[in-house]
Amino acid sequence: MSLNAKYSVGIVLTFVLLAFSMLYSIPIINQFFHIKTFTADLFFYDRLSLWLVLVLVFLYNFFIENRSFFVWEDKKYSAGFYLVAVICLYLICAVGGTVLNGIIMLITHEKVSDKLLQLSLIFKNNYFLIVFTCLTAGVIEELLMRAYIQPRIEKIYNSPVLGITVSALLFGILHSSYGTIGQVVVPFFIGIVFAVFYKKYSNIKILIICHFMFDFISLMLMNLIGLKHISVF
Repeated sequence: MSLNAKYSVGIVLTFVLLAFSMLYSIPIINQFFHIKTFTADLFFYDRLSLWLVLVLVFLYNFFIENRSFFVWEDKKYSAGFYLVAVICLYLICAVGGTVLNGIIMLITHEKVSDKLLQLSLIFKNNYFLIVFTCLTAGVIEELLMRAYIQPRIEKIYNSPVLGITVSALLFGILHSSYGTIGQVVVPFFIGIVFAVFYKKYSNIKILIICHFMFDFISLMLMNLIGLKHISVF
């Protein structure tokens, strides 16, 4: 099997595993623990399943691809660059995502996701779960969607645009489990922003930090002032 063929299988495997974890991990966990309601413990185990996906992709990369996980070598930058990059990325995603979500809500009269309403209850004053959830999203999604999938798509098709677009599209589709248009369009937009940054600067650590910060600030606001008051975000 050629390297590009191995990359193609790895991309499909990664997306299928992520989709399966996000859609079916909770029903499977329920079979073992018999948790009848959506609880903090259930969601914690659900997030743990994403770490298992990362381990499986690492194993595929090590034994099948037999190449470095990072197709693009991570570049080093100064602390000042990290600070400016994280702040700029956060502002672009926060402002752009808010505008997009506002337009969608105005046109479709879309209500707040039922899943987000459930999450707002289990996150209430549960700071460990908030931090763990944000860390999981930042590390897993950036390593798999940006560091793993994006450069491999570009290498297979020799197209940076395709690498950026497809990785962002898959990122948006994975968030469709929240059940709203906004929860697909906004992640797609963020995926484009992050993918363009990764292509230009090749530093996954900055994206992990920014992703963590974006989710952490959002969940803390939801925890402190309530989801209904920040529904446009």
